[in-house]
Amino acid sequence: MYNTSFIKKILLVATVVLLYSCDKDFNAIGDDLIGDNHFGLEGEKYDVLAYNQEVTPVQSNGLAINGLGIYDNPVLGTTNGNFVTQLTLAAYAPTIGEEAVIDSVTLSVPYFKHIKNSNSDGSTTYELDSIYGSTNGKLKLSVYESGIQMRTSYFDSGSQLAQLYYTDQNADFDNFKKGERLNDDNEKDFRQNDKFFFSSAEIVLKAKDDAGKETTTRVAPEMHLKLNKAFFQDKILGAPAAKLANADAFQEYFRGLYFKVEKSDGSPSNMALLDFSKGKITINYKAKTASTTDAATAKENKSLEISLGGGATASLLNDAKNANYANAINPANVNKTLGDETLYLKGGQGSLAVIDLSDFGTKLAEIRENKWMVNEANLVFYVDATKMTGADEPKRVYLYDLTNNVPVIDYADGTSGFLGSDSKTTRYVFGGILDVDASTKRGKSYKVRITNHIRNLIKDATATNVKLGLVVTEDISIFASNKLKLKNDVISEAPKGSVTSPLGTILYGSKASVPEAQRLRLEVYYTKPN
Repeated sequence: MYNTSFIKKILLVATVVLLYSCDKDFNAIGDDLIGDNHFGLEGEKYDVLAYNQEVTPVQSNGLAINGLGIYDNPVLGTTNGNFVTQLTLAAYAPTIGEEAVIDSVTLSVPYFKHIKNSNSDGSTTYELDSIYGSTNGKLKLSVYESGIQMRTSYFDSGSQLAQLYYTDQNADFDNFKKGERLNDDNEKDFRQNDKFFFSSAEIVLKAKDDAGKETTTRVAPEMHLKLNKAFFQDKILGAPAAKLANADAFQEYFRGLYFKVEKSDGSPSNMALLDFSKGKITINYKAKTASTTDAATAKENKSLEISLGGGATASLLNDAKNANYANAINPANVNKTLGDETLYLKGGQGSLAVIDLSDFGTKLAEIRENKWMVNEANLVFYVDATKMTGADEPKRVYLYDLTNNVPVIDYADGTSGFLGSDSKTTRYVFGGILDVDASTKRGKSYKVRITNHIRNLIKDATATNVKLGLVVTEDISIFASNKLKLKNDVISEAPKGSVTSPLGTILYGSKASVPEAQRLRLEVYYTKPN
């Protein structure tokens, strides 16, 4: 009995000490996350100042993905995306052979796709990804030799500086394109020229080997263009050896390709995001080589490959904005004092939203004095579904430190995996993922978690309450920024993931006239000590 009573006393003392210790830690300002359940926590909402900001011509070289095509957004306008790239030989100083004659020249660029079915006859059925606009869209596609030598750097007053190319430079490359278009073959199976479309069909190629036996090759969906044989016969097979000797000589000699898209008569259009670095030109030809010189007429089948990657590239974008959108992002109409009722986000040379948390900044002293502990902090952006009727919706938005053009601390939350099978849902705790209504299948909101950002403002009295930027993004894993041609006191760069995306969305803003249920506010959940 004595032992039992003693043990109970010891347990009671230990429990009191433990609770006191936990209480001290629990009341620490900005402690680690307790959980997502808000039960028993006290929420506060703070006014936010949010307004539109136009993204003027922005650096577009060095993008991993580039848009090609014409995307008609019913609420924001039309985006025309052309592309220019340098070329690199797979192997420099190639041995062409004698009496070389081209059989075929093919340009190929793979599409983003996934397999739907593997069929019993050995064929595969695919579905394309990252195609925006009409599924039946057609384009007039023209591929030209570029007349502008692109460079990676230049010298100014003795300093070597990076050479930048911008979204608004299409006219420069269009004016200096050379000759006729190179994709001048009218064979319909290759779906090119005036009625080009991004086809999901598997490509079946038939050929004969040296013994005359027919072979069949199946190729996953890709841009597959036949190019002018006479041009490459002269430009490549007939080139002086010095022009093919190294990258510098070759890129000065053959300055690259310019891809131009135009409306195809009577057809809707669309746009695809492409990884041109995986594209190539394959030249198949016959020539005499050292192993065939004993036979007067024998020629060997040979091939030479030119890569679309490895050199400078640029996305060349032109927007024809709808009137409401153009008016909303016009600097003369932006309200930086009271905020804007409607926020317009659009990728490319588009627009973003500026977020100012000054109202919360005025409450920091009170929060510190009362020792409130932040459990969770969010910005919830509600989609204006009425204005977005009929438009494609971006799956993701990205919130970042606009003042310094870097991610906010919550970006580095460690959730590198993704939800389900959607690779675009990485960093899902950070958020920005479109919340879709189960009945309408349309987007409702984007929630971005900034818990640690808010904690830092509370903990560190010297921390700067920076402006935040909100953009659409094609890839949340890309956080680097590209420079604007024209800077101002608000914006000097734009995130690369946004420059890549052709999509846009319309959100409710922070102005007092916005209905309370949809108004942008900062939501902070606290645990408040007794």
